Amino acid sequence: MNKEDALQIEVINYLRYQYPKALFFHVPNGGKRNVIEAVKFKRMGVLSGVPDILILNNNFPYSGLAIELKIKPNKPSKNQLEVMEKFEISGFRVNVCYDFDSTKKIIDEYLS
Repeated sequence: MNKEDALQIEVINYLRYQYPKALFFHVPNGGKRNVIEAVKFKRMGVLSGVPDILILNNNFPYSGLAIELKIKPNKPSKNQLEVMEKFEISGFRVNVCYDFDSTKKIIDEYLS
């Protein structure tokens, strides 16, 4: 398991334990896909660049929280930045987080 996957699991476990009534999920856009599967998913509406975790609880003035997880020195791709901008335009708070503590802080601020 790579470091980003481990961070993802740690954050989801925290959300499950600390905020069991929150509506959240991981968008499994990453990973290797064969060509047939990739074409099928694209035709079904999979959107490349969607942030890793979406929390759909609204918290005025936001309609939700989108979190992209990265391990330094990795940074969001151009495609991810474009999609995150669309989430912001749609009323979401969007954050890129590089470790558990900063992610936890953002989640706690948002859901508290």
